[in-house]
Amino acid sequence: MKVVLIGVGQAGGKITQALAEFDYERGFGAVQGAFAVNTARADLQNLEIDTMLIGQDRVKGHGVGGDNELGAEIMKDEATEVMDELDGRVTSEADAVFVIAGLGGGTGSGGAPMLTRKLQRIYEMPIYGIGVLPGRNEGGIYQANAGRSLKTFVRESDSVLMIDNDAWHSSGESVEEGFDTINSRIAERVGLLLAAGEVIEGVGESVVDSSEIINTLKSGGIASLGYASAEADEDAGENINVITSTVRNALLTGTSLPNAVKADAALLIVAGHPDRIARKGVERARKWLEEETGSLEVRGGDFPLGSERIATLVLLGGAERSQRLDDFLERAREAQESREEGTRDAAQTFENDELDDLF
Repeated sequence: MKVVLIGVGQAGGKITQALAEFDYERGFGAVQGAFAVNTARADLQNLEIDTMLIGQDRVKGHGVGGDNELGAEIMKDEATEVMDELDGRVTSEADAVFVIAGLGGGTGSGGAPMLTRKLQRIYEMPIYGIGVLPGRNEGGIYQANAGRSLKTFVRESDSVLMIDNDAWHSSGESVEEGFDTINSRIAERVGLLLAAGEVIEGVGESVVDSSEIINTLKSGGIASLGYASAEADEDAGENINVITSTVRNALLTGTSLPNAVKADAALLIVAGHPDRIARKGVERARKWLEEETGSLEVRGGDFPLGSERIATLVLLGGAERSQRLDDFLERAREAQESREEGTRDAAQTFENDELDDLF
Protein backbone atom coordinates (compact mmCIF):
# COMPACT_ATOMS: atom_id res chain seq x y z
CA MET A 1 0.00 0.00 0.00
CA LYS A 2 1.57 3.27 -1.10
CA VAL A 3 1.03 6.05 1.43
CA VAL A 4 2.04 9.56 2.41
CA LEU A 5 2.71 10.08 6.14
CA ILE A 6 2.11 13.38 7.93
CA GLY A 7 3.22 13.59 11.55
CA VAL A 8 1.67 16.34 13.70
CA GLY A 9 3.26 17.26 17.02
CA GLN A 10 6.21 15.71 18.80
CA ALA A 11 5.04 12.08 18.93
CA GLY A 12 3.59 12.28 15.43
CA GLY A 13 6.89 13.49 13.99
CA LYS A 14 8.93 10.78 15.71
CA ILE A 15 6.58 8.00 14.65
CA THR A 16 6.49 9.28 11.09
CA GLN A 17 10.27 9.26 10.91
CA ALA A 18 10.46 5.76 12.42
CA LEU A 19 7.97 4.45 9.86
CA ALA A 20 9.81 6.12 6.98
CA GLU A 21 13.15 4.70 8.14
CA PHE A 22 11.71 1.19 8.57
CA ASP A 23 10.28 1.26 5.05
CA TYR A 24 13.42 2.74 3.48
CA GLU A 25 15.89 0.40 5.19
CA ARG A 26 13.97 -2.65 3.98
CA GLY A 27 13.35 -1.34 0.49
CA PHE A 28 9.59 -1.85 0.63
CA GLY A 29 8.69 1.36 -1.18
CA ALA A 30 5.35 1.75 0.60
CA VAL A 31 6.09 5.21 2.04
CA GLN A 32 5.91 7.71 -0.83
CA GLY A 33 6.52 10.74 1.34
CA ALA A 34 7.00 11.69 5.00
CA PHE A 35 6.43 15.13 6.48
CA ALA A 36 6.28 16.55 10.03
CA VAL A 37 4.45 19.65 11.27
CA ASN A 38 4.87 21.21 14.72
CA THR A 39 4.59 24.44 16.70
CA ALA A 40 7.76 23.63 18.68
CA ARG A 41 11.01 24.27 16.81
CA ALA A 42 13.07 22.04 19.13
CA ASP A 43 10.91 18.99 18.33
CA LEU A 44 11.63 19.35 14.63
CA GLN A 45 15.39 19.81 14.85
CA ASN A 46 16.29 16.15 15.34
CA LEU A 47 14.06 14.85 12.56
CA GLU A 48 15.61 13.84 9.24
CA ILE A 49 12.36 13.97 7.27
CA ASP A 50 10.95 17.19 5.79
CA THR A 51 9.48 19.49 8.44
CA MET A 52 7.42 22.65 8.81
CA LEU A 53 7.12 25.00 11.78
CA ILE A 54 3.70 26.58 12.23
CA GLY A 55 2.27 29.10 14.70
CA GLN A 56 5.37 31.30 14.89
CA ASP A 57 3.31 34.47 15.22
CA ARG A 58 1.42 33.08 18.22
CA VAL A 59 3.82 30.83 20.13
CA LYS A 60 7.24 31.88 18.74
CA GLY A 61 8.36 28.32 18.10
CA HIS A 62 7.88 27.23 21.73
CA GLY A 63 4.86 24.96 21.27
CA VAL A 64 1.31 25.31 22.59
CA GLY A 65 1.96 23.99 26.10
CA GLY A 66 -0.58 21.19 25.97
CA ASP A 67 -3.40 23.48 24.80
CA ASN A 68 -4.99 21.40 22.06
CA GLU A 69 -7.64 24.04 21.29
CA LEU A 70 -4.79 26.42 20.44
CA GLY A 71 -3.16 23.64 18.41
CA ALA A 72 -6.38 23.25 16.40
CA GLU A 73 -6.68 27.02 15.90
CA ILE A 74 -3.12 27.36 14.63
CA MET A 75 -3.57 24.47 12.20
CA LYS A 76 -6.82 26.00 10.95
CA ASP A 77 -5.19 29.42 10.46
CA GLU A 78 -2.18 28.01 8.62
CA ALA A 79 -3.86 25.17 6.74
CA THR A 80 -3.27 26.88 3.40
CA GLU A 81 0.49 27.07 4.02
CA VAL A 82 0.59 23.43 5.14
CA MET A 83 -1.33 22.36 2.03
CA ASP A 84 1.11 24.28 -0.13
CA GLU A 85 3.97 22.29 1.42
CA LEU A 86 2.09 19.05 0.75
CA ASP A 87 1.49 19.95 -2.87
CA GLY A 88 3.52 17.55 -4.96
CA ARG A 89 4.08 15.14 -2.07
CA VAL A 90 0.60 13.61 -2.26
CA THR A 91 0.52 12.24 -5.81
CA SER A 92 -1.81 9.99 -7.76
CA GLU A 93 0.46 7.06 -6.95
CA ALA A 94 -0.55 7.18 -3.29
CA ASP A 95 -3.39 4.94 -2.11
CA ALA A 96 -3.99 6.86 1.12
CA VAL A 97 -2.72 9.55 3.48
CA PHE A 98 -2.02 8.81 7.14
CA VAL A 99 -2.09 11.65 9.69
CA ILE A 100 -0.14 10.57 12.78
CA ALA A 101 -0.27 12.10 16.26
CA GLY A 102 -0.04 11.48 19.96
CA LEU A 103 -3.47 12.44 21.29
CA GLY A 104 -2.46 13.62 24.76
CA GLY A 105 -0.40 16.70 23.94
CA GLY A 106 -1.31 20.01 22.33
CA THR A 107 -0.15 20.39 18.73
CA GLY A 108 -0.80 16.81 17.63
CA SER A 109 -3.96 16.41 19.68
CA GLY A 110 -5.53 19.54 18.23
CA GLY A 111 -3.77 19.87 14.91
CA ALA A 112 -4.20 16.33 13.58
CA PRO A 113 -8.02 16.33 13.51
CA MET A 114 -8.06 19.81 11.98
CA LEU A 115 -5.51 18.88 9.29
CA THR A 116 -7.52 15.73 8.55
CA ARG A 117 -10.63 17.83 7.99
CA LYS A 118 -8.74 20.03 5.52
CA LEU A 119 -7.26 17.05 3.68
CA GLN A 120 -10.69 15.45 3.30
CA ARG A 121 -11.87 18.49 1.36
CA ILE A 122 -9.02 18.30 -1.15
CA TYR A 123 -8.16 14.64 -1.75
CA GLU A 124 -10.42 11.84 -2.91
CA MET A 125 -8.21 9.08 -1.51
CA PRO A 126 -8.82 7.82 2.06
CA ILE A 127 -7.46 9.99 4.86
CA TYR A 128 -6.65 7.75 7.82
CA GLY A 129 -5.40 8.60 11.27
CA ILE A 130 -2.94 6.91 13.60
CA GLY A 131 -3.63 8.07 17.14
CA VAL A 132 -1.60 7.16 20.22
CA LEU A 133 -3.46 7.15 23.54
CA PRO A 134 -1.61 8.33 26.66
CA GLY A 135 -0.78 5.72 29.27
CA ARG A 136 -2.82 5.24 32.44
CA ASN A 137 -0.16 6.96 34.53
CA GLU A 138 0.07 10.11 32.42
CA GLY A 139 -1.54 13.25 33.87
CA GLY A 140 -5.14 14.41 33.75
CA ILE A 141 -4.53 17.01 31.06
CA TYR A 142 -3.27 14.28 28.73
CA GLN A 143 -6.35 12.15 29.41
CA ALA A 144 -8.74 15.06 28.78
CA ASN A 145 -6.87 16.16 25.66
CA ALA A 146 -6.86 12.66 24.24
CA GLY A 147 -10.54 12.09 24.93
CA ARG A 148 -11.60 15.20 23.05
CA SER A 149 -9.05 14.65 20.30
CA LEU A 150 -10.10 11.03 19.79
CA LYS A 151 -13.76 11.97 19.37
CA THR A 152 -12.92 14.62 16.80
CA PHE A 153 -10.23 12.59 15.01
CA VAL A 154 -12.60 9.65 14.52
CA ARG A 155 -15.28 11.98 13.19
CA GLU A 156 -12.97 13.60 10.62
CA SER A 157 -11.01 10.51 9.47
CA ASP A 158 -12.01 7.62 7.26
CA SER A 159 -10.67 5.43 10.07
CA VAL A 160 -8.31 5.89 13.03
CA LEU A 161 -5.84 3.17 13.95
CA MET A 162 -5.65 3.37 17.74
CA ILE A 163 -2.45 2.55 19.59
CA ASP A 164 -2.52 2.34 23.37
CA ASN A 165 0.72 3.54 24.98
CA ASP A 166 0.27 0.78 27.56
CA ALA A 167 -0.04 -1.98 24.94
CA TRP A 168 3.32 -2.11 23.19
CA HIS A 169 5.94 -1.29 25.82
CA SER A 170 7.84 -3.51 28.24
CA SER A 171 7.56 -3.37 32.01
CA GLY A 172 10.42 -1.76 33.94
CA GLU A 173 11.25 0.76 31.22
CA SER A 174 11.66 4.45 31.90
CA VAL A 175 9.21 6.84 30.25
CA GLU A 176 11.74 7.75 27.56
CA GLU A 177 12.69 4.12 26.95
CA GLY A 178 9.00 3.24 26.80
CA PHE A 179 8.32 5.81 24.10
CA ASP A 180 11.30 4.60 22.07
CA THR A 181 10.05 1.01 22.33
CA ILE A 182 6.52 1.97 21.31
CA ASN A 183 7.76 3.97 18.32
CA SER A 184 9.92 1.05 17.22
CA ARG A 185 7.05 -1.40 17.49
CA ILE A 186 4.66 0.92 15.71
CA ALA A 187 7.18 1.22 12.88
CA GLU A 188 7.59 -2.56 12.61
CA ARG A 189 3.93 -3.49 12.80
CA VAL A 190 2.38 -0.65 10.81
CA GLY A 191 5.33 -0.73 8.42
CA LEU A 192 4.69 -4.40 7.61
CA LEU A 193 0.99 -3.71 7.13
CA LEU A 194 1.69 -0.88 4.67
CA ALA A 195 4.35 -2.89 2.85
CA ALA A 196 2.10 -5.91 2.30
CA GLY A 197 1.78 -6.44 -1.44
CA GLU A 198 4.42 -3.86 -2.38
CA VAL A 199 7.48 -6.11 -2.47
CA ILE A 200 7.35 -9.78 -3.37
CA GLU A 201 10.39 -11.94 -2.65
CA GLY A 202 8.55 -15.09 -3.59
CA VAL A 203 5.24 -16.16 -5.11
CA GLY A 204 2.42 -16.18 -2.59
CA GLU A 205 -0.83 -18.01 -3.23
CA SER A 206 -2.97 -15.04 -2.22
CA VAL A 207 -0.99 -11.81 -1.98
CA VAL A 208 -2.45 -8.86 -0.09
CA ASP A 209 -2.82 -5.55 -1.93
CA SER A 210 -3.93 -2.05 -0.94
CA SER A 211 -7.60 -2.71 -1.75
CA GLU A 212 -7.73 -5.35 1.00
CA ILE A 213 -6.63 -2.79 3.59
CA ILE A 214 -8.97 -0.09 2.27
CA ASN A 215 -11.96 -2.44 2.25
CA THR A 216 -11.20 -3.61 5.78
CA LEU A 217 -11.23 0.00 7.01
CA LYS A 218 -14.19 1.19 4.92
CA SER A 219 -16.71 1.10 7.79
CA GLY A 220 -14.75 3.86 9.55
CA GLY A 221 -14.53 4.37 13.29
CA ILE A 222 -11.70 2.83 15.25
CA ALA A 223 -9.25 0.26 13.93
CA SER A 224 -6.69 -1.83 15.78
CA LEU A 225 -3.70 -3.90 14.71
CA GLY A 226 -2.48 -7.15 16.23
CA TYR A 227 0.92 -8.75 15.72
CA ALA A 228 2.77 -11.92 16.72
CA SER A 229 5.64 -13.99 15.33
CA ALA A 230 7.33 -17.33 15.91
CA GLU A 231 10.09 -19.55 14.53
CA ALA A 232 8.95 -21.50 11.47
CA ASP A 233 9.83 -25.05 10.44
CA GLU A 234 11.28 -25.60 6.96
CA ASP A 235 8.37 -27.98 6.28
CA ALA A 236 5.18 -25.99 5.70
CA GLY A 237 3.08 -28.87 7.05
CA GLU A 238 4.71 -28.45 10.45
CA ASN A 239 3.67 -24.80 10.57
CA ILE A 240 -0.10 -25.24 10.73
CA ASN A 241 -0.10 -24.83 14.51
CA VAL A 242 2.52 -22.07 14.29
CA ILE A 243 0.17 -20.00 12.14
CA THR A 244 -2.95 -20.63 14.19
CA SER A 245 -1.19 -19.93 17.50
CA THR A 246 0.44 -16.70 16.28
CA VAL A 247 -2.92 -15.48 14.99
CA ARG A 248 -4.47 -16.16 18.40
CA ASN A 249 -1.64 -14.29 20.09
CA ALA A 250 -1.91 -11.40 17.64
CA LEU A 251 -5.60 -10.90 18.38
CA LEU A 252 -5.81 -11.78 22.06
CA THR A 253 -2.53 -10.43 23.47
CA GLY A 254 -0.75 -8.46 20.74
CA THR A 255 -3.21 -5.78 19.63
CA SER A 256 -2.60 -2.06 19.62
CA LEU A 257 -5.86 -1.63 21.54
CA PRO A 258 -6.11 -4.39 24.18
CA ASN A 259 -9.35 -6.37 24.49
CA ALA A 260 -10.78 -5.06 21.22
CA VAL A 261 -11.69 -8.28 19.40
CA LYS A 262 -15.14 -7.65 17.91
CA ALA A 263 -15.12 -5.79 14.60
CA ASP A 264 -17.03 -5.11 11.40
CA ALA A 265 -14.20 -6.53 9.28
CA ALA A 266 -10.78 -8.11 9.66
CA LEU A 267 -7.70 -8.69 7.55
CA LEU A 268 -5.24 -11.50 8.23
CA ILE A 269 -1.74 -11.21 6.78
CA VAL A 270 0.70 -14.09 7.12
CA ALA A 271 4.27 -12.99 6.43
CA GLY A 272 7.14 -15.38 5.87
CA HIS A 273 8.90 -17.55 3.33
CA PRO A 274 6.32 -18.85 0.82
CA ASP A 275 7.56 -22.44 1.21
CA ARG A 276 6.89 -22.29 4.97
CA ILE A 277 3.34 -20.92 4.90
CA ALA A 278 0.81 -23.74 5.39
CA ARG A 279 -2.44 -23.04 3.56
CA LYS A 280 -4.39 -25.24 5.94
CA GLY A 281 -3.10 -23.17 8.83
CA VAL A 282 -4.14 -19.92 7.14
CA GLU A 283 -7.66 -21.20 6.48
CA ARG A 284 -8.06 -22.46 10.05
CA ALA A 285 -6.86 -19.12 11.37
CA ARG A 286 -9.33 -17.21 9.17
CA LYS A 287 -12.22 -19.36 10.35
CA TRP A 288 -11.19 -18.77 13.97
CA LEU A 289 -11.00 -15.03 13.32
CA GLU A 290 -14.55 -15.06 11.96
CA GLU A 291 -15.77 -16.65 15.16
CA GLU A 292 -13.79 -14.38 17.49
CA THR A 293 -14.49 -11.08 15.72
CA GLY A 294 -18.12 -11.84 14.94
CA SER A 295 -17.51 -10.76 11.35
CA LEU A 296 -18.15 -12.68 8.15
CA GLU A 297 -15.94 -10.18 6.32
CA VAL A 298 -12.52 -11.60 7.12
CA ARG A 299 -9.98 -11.19 4.35
CA GLY A 300 -6.62 -12.87 4.22
CA GLY A 301 -3.44 -13.10 2.24
CA ASP A 302 0.29 -13.72 2.17
CA PHE A 303 3.23 -11.38 2.44
CA PRO A 304 6.21 -13.36 1.06
CA LEU A 305 9.43 -12.48 2.87
CA GLY A 306 12.83 -14.10 3.08
CA SER A 307 12.60 -14.98 6.77
CA GLU A 308 12.96 -18.02 8.99
CA ARG A 309 10.05 -16.76 11.10
CA ILE A 310 6.34 -16.51 10.46
CA ALA A 311 4.65 -13.29 11.49
CA THR A 312 0.93 -12.63 11.52
CA LEU A 313 -0.84 -9.28 11.37
CA VAL A 314 -4.53 -8.91 12.22
CA LEU A 315 -6.16 -5.62 11.21
CA LEU A 316 -9.60 -4.93 12.68
CA GLY A 317 -11.78 -2.34 10.96
CA GLY A 318 -14.74 -0.83 12.77
CA ALA A 319 -13.52 -2.32 16.03
CA GLU A 320 -16.00 -2.48 18.87
CA ARG A 321 -15.22 -0.38 21.91
CA SER A 322 -13.33 -2.42 24.45
CA GLN A 323 -13.31 -2.14 28.23
CA ARG A 324 -9.87 -0.53 27.96
CA LEU A 325 -11.25 2.21 25.73
CA ASP A 326 -14.31 2.68 27.94
CA ASP A 327 -12.04 3.05 30.98
CA PHE A 328 -9.90 5.58 29.13
CA LEU A 329 -12.88 7.66 28.02
CA GLU A 330 -14.22 7.67 31.56
CA ARG A 331 -10.90 8.97 32.87
CA ALA A 332 -10.85 11.55 30.09
CA ARG A 333 -14.36 12.69 31.00
CA GLU A 334 -13.45 12.99 34.68
CA ALA A 335 -10.29 14.94 33.81
CA GLN A 336 -12.26 17.31 31.60
CA GLU A 337 -14.87 17.85 34.32
CA SER A 338 -12.12 18.60 36.80
CA ARG A 339 -10.62 21.20 34.46
CA GLU A 340 -13.95 22.77 33.58
CA GLU A 341 -15.46 22.61 37.09
CA GLY A 342 -18.23 20.25 36.14
CA THR A 343 -19.27 21.75 32.79
CA ARG A 344 -20.64 19.00 30.53
CA ASP A 345 -21.50 18.82 26.87
CA ALA A 346 -22.38 15.35 25.57
CA ALA A 347 -21.04 14.83 22.05
CA GLN A 348 -22.56 12.51 19.48
CA THR A 349 -19.64 10.61 17.96
CA PHE A 350 -19.48 8.10 20.81
CA GLU A 351 -22.86 7.35 22.35
CA ASN A 352 -23.25 8.59 25.94
CA ASP A 353 -19.72 10.01 26.21
CA GLU A 354 -19.78 13.32 28.02
CA LEU A 355 -16.78 14.79 26.24
CA ASP A 356 -16.58 17.90 24.08
CA ASP A 357 -15.42 17.75 20.50
CA LEU A 358 -12.47 20.01 19.76
CA PHE A 359 -14.30 21.87 16.99
